[in-house]
Amino acid sequence: MSALDHRNVVHVQESGHGPYGQFVSIGQHIMGADEPGAMGGRNTGPDPFEFVLAGIGACTAMTIRMYADRKKWPLDNVRVSVRHTRAGADKAGGKPHAVERRIVLDGALDDEQRAALMAIAARCPVGLALEAGMEITSIAG
Repeated sequence: MSALDHRNVVHVQESGHGPYGQFVSIGQHIMGADEPGAMGGRNTGPDPFEFVLAGIGACTAMTIRMYADRKKWPLDNVRVSVRHTRAGADKAGGKPHAVERRIVLDGALDDEQRAALMAIAARCPVGLALEAGMEITSIAG
């Protein structure tokens, strides 16, 4: 396993905090996950979809920041809000899930720079992977 492969390993184990509480370990980081009370959980952490949305938002902001820094553009701050807007296909052939990213770019950027940063946001690797579809394999262990 390469160093990159190891970095991308996430371990999840039941926490004992309610029926759905989980400990999520990523390298040296430990977080909680749970379902909200309305779903029978205790809301001790983000729900699984919120973790996915956090990944999209963080990747989007980092992708924009890296590009702006490389170009030495005056981006003072980037903020990304992400929400799951649809579950279940609502039109023939439509994807069953939809995500909306709201991106705020602070700084003395001109219109061309802003447009380029918004375009680069669509190239965040996490978003691209989810749009392309991911093969998920379960292995007994």
